[in-house]
Amino acid sequence: MDFQRTNGQNKDFMENCRLLDLDLDRRVGKKLKREKYKQYNLLDEIQEAIVVYDGRKAIGGGAIRRYDDETAELKRIFVRPEYQGRGVGTKLVSLLLEWAEELGYQRIILETGELLAESCAVYQKLGFQVIPNYGPYVNMPESLCMEKDLREEST
Repeated sequence: MDFQRTNGQNKDFMENCRLLDLDLDRRVGKKLKREKYKQYNLLDEIQEAIVVYDGRKAIGGGAIRRYDDETAELKRIFVRPEYQGRGVGTKLVSLLLEWAEELGYQRIILETGELLAESCAVYQKLGFQVIPNYGPYVNMPESLCMEKDLREEST
């Protein structure tokens, strides 16, 4: 597996996001009205992304986006189903956490949903804690928000 840094305009990253949206529609679309989330997932705001390759095939990706001076937000994490369960997502998120630290962020936040149990398990394994919903997700009870203090790693 090759993990390549890029940005939100990378064609393989954009395709991975399209596959993520299709997967979310399939998994939770019947229960949630997902249209309201689109405005919070714009790729033009993403400067730091990673695409995962198996040979020349893009098999996953994810990104971080500035939330404020001290905080980055984890965005658009997805690994193709046939590669899930192999540690690819855990490695991807770990590399994004390292990148956020390199950029000087002190904490990282994310929004997911309780219906996405596999994702929640990865985040908890990496030290994320559930927090009250933040920003645009405050009035979305189906959202689950988490954070990780990046300073804990270096002490």
